Amino acid sequence: MGVPRIAKVFGAVNMGSFRVSAMIMGQSETGELIVLGSGHRQSQGVRRGYVTDMAAATYAVRNAVERAEENAGARVQSVWVSCAGAGLTSRVAQVEVPIGGRQIEEEDIEYLLVAARENIEPDGRMVLHAQPAYYTLDGAHGVANPRGLHAERLGVDIHVMLADGAPVRNLKDAVERAHLSVEAVVATPIAAGFASLSPEERELGTALIELGGEVTNVGVFKNGMLTGLISIPLGSTDITDAIASAFGIRRFQAERLKCLAGSAIASPTDHREMVPVNAPGDGVSEDHRINRAELVSVITEQLALLADKIGKALKSLDYAGARGQIVVSGGGAQLAGIAEYMQGALGRPVRVGKPPELRGLPDAMRNPGFATLAGLCIYAADDPVDIRRVRNRGQETVRPGSVGLASRIWRAALDYF
Repeated sequence: MGVPRIAKVFGAVNMGSFRVSAMIMGQSETGELIVLGSGHRQSQGVRRGYVTDMAAATYAVRNAVERAEENAGARVQSVWVSCAGAGLTSRVAQVEVPIGGRQIEEEDIEYLLVAARENIEPDGRMVLHAQPAYYTLDGAHGVANPRGLHAERLGVDIHVMLADGAPVRNLKDAVERAHLSVEAVVATPIAAGFASLSPEERELGTALIELGGEVTNVGVFKNGMLTGLISIPLGSTDITDAIASAFGIRRFQAERLKCLAGSAIASPTDHREMVPVNAPGDGVSEDHRINRAELVSVITEQLALLADKIGKALKSLDYAGARGQIVVSGGGAQLAGIAEYMQGALGRPVRVGKPPELRGLPDAMRNPGFATLAGLCIYAADDPVDIRRVRNRGQETVRPGSVGLASRIWRAALDYF
């Protein structure tokens, strides 16, 4: 079956602390998403979600994008970029306006969103997202489309994602210096949620643990949006460093051991198994071996520290007493037995979140380590409404009166003269 005609093309760059990856995705005329090309390389110039070396980060971005372009046989001029650090915080703002019992029109919704935009209080920080979730009619929640309905009051819940301005600007500069324009900077938990969670999970309530290289983001989704977020400056790279330190080996050796022989769950036979530190063909002796039980012990010790912080984060987000599911995503979720370990440590169902089935997605990327990258493209194709882009074409809904009439006349004069 041939590739259908592509109507739109989206480019995405995920600047992680472990790897920098890029993807080019096309959307067919029927709406199907197709991966046209992808590429990734070891991260450079990024630490715990922050750019620390502009030249190195720019080189890594350009290299990853060039690999994706070569695979796709096409070039991109602009990309959507992920942001895992920058002090991300999430909040929900609620705004309501009077309607007067009449039928709700498009102009009423636009006016409501403009009113919501004016009520955002960033407290000196940068607004990454300001998106409407569900509307309310006279206090009744969960209305997806209020057009054509009658109400006395129309409200909306706005998901606002804030970040520190300087780190976000550094991310954008690193991409722009690679001769690419930035369509938008998207918070990593939101992108990962689009790929790892079903719409029903985002609606009913699910916690997403995005276990990255050096940052773990703990987010709670409910009513279709990210209602809370806490970032923990620990990740899978810290486990790698602990292995390297415990056995006196190099990081690349520790990473290989973690991926091939490591596990979050101990086995009764671990103490009888010795695993080689050096890979075959390295040109060095393969006699250097370590006990697998000791390797698993180092891994679980680090996971215990991380799980404790995750549990405290869930409690802070009012999710500790909930019975909802937890989904673990990110590169750290590739560790064998991670779901079983987290389920025991957190006391609730846990599954590993992976990218959805997409045509053209390489087998090597069908794992949780590339969920954020795929989610960036899915997010771009979904093109969610951002209230900062809504134009105020409507009229305010006010009760007749001398002050209200005078203000409307004044606004009309400003608009037309």
